[in-house]
Amino acid sequence: MTRLAISIRAPERPAPSAVLELLKPITWFAPMWAFGCGVVSSGGDILGRFWLVAAGLLLAGPLLCATSQAVNDWFDRHVDALNEPGRPIPSGRMPGLWGLYVAIIWSGLSLLVAAMLGPWVLGAALIGLALAWAYSAPPFRLKQNGWFGNAAVGLCYEGLPWFTGAAVMAAAMPDWRVVWLALLFSIGAHGIMTLNDFKSVGGDRRMGVGSLPVRLGVAAATRLACLVMAVPQLVVICLLLAWGRPVHAAIVAALLVGQVVLMAVLLFPLRKLLERPRQRAALYNATGTSLFVLAMLASAFAVRPIQVPA
Repeated sequence: MTRLAISIRAPERPAPSAVLELLKPITWFAPMWAFGCGVVSSGGDILGRFWLVAAGLLLAGPLLCATSQAVNDWFDRHVDALNEPGRPIPSGRMPGLWGLYVAIIWSGLSLLVAAMLGPWVLGAALIGLALAWAYSAPPFRLKQNGWFGNAAVGLCYEGLPWFTGAAVMAAAMPDWRVVWLALLFSIGAHGIMTLNDFKSVGGDRRMGVGSLPVRLGVAAATRLACLVMAVPQLVVICLLLAWGRPVHAAIVAALLVGQVVLMAVLLFPLRKLLERPRQRAALYNATGTSLFVLAMLASAFAVRPIQVPA
């Protein structure tokens, strides 16, 4: 009786380490980098707005991105019980409804910080949170469709954080060139997400998840991913030339050439890719994607307003 009374008064709670694992810090880099590109592209005084920049980075990674990870783990808990039983929720380290509680609490914290950073940031955060929940939660479950799911992730990981970084610095709607760059690199990120899906092709087939490698086959999905990554960067190069930024255009072009070389070595020939799709796609994501994000930064510097001394 005493033990029962104690358990009622002191319900089990997750350890901080389990909460941190649920929020997956390793995934925070991409949106934080994109936010940084937005800050750079704005041309604002970073040191003078240091606390705003710090709050924006907190919003992009440890709040919004972390929220999406918690939401995804909660609604995938039954799948993870089969494929990744060591995850916090199926392992029992995140007991009861705590996984859902964390997702809701982090959503609220994200909106609170976004509201403090201004209406444009709040609007972007609302869109990001809506996509994060729609990606994993029924009835939408965008992740069930590789076309829609990857588009949502690309926008949340690249476009919205970039827009947010520029909006934080400008306290207004960012320059339209910034918006174009954010959108184009979001489209390119769709291809990165397709390659990322290679790691779970077998499980996706068994669970009925319509990722693009499942829908199209690994070979066709590889060709599509490479095109989706490369074509937006070609458009970026053309835009930079049209905007009178030939040096930056040349840098992005060189980085794109490097990506194409890595595609040729790691993703084509397709015979080797089909033998080891998970390993080769992961190797490309560790190398070619690094060049992709450097192209983002070069483009951000290209549209940065030139500061004229007083």
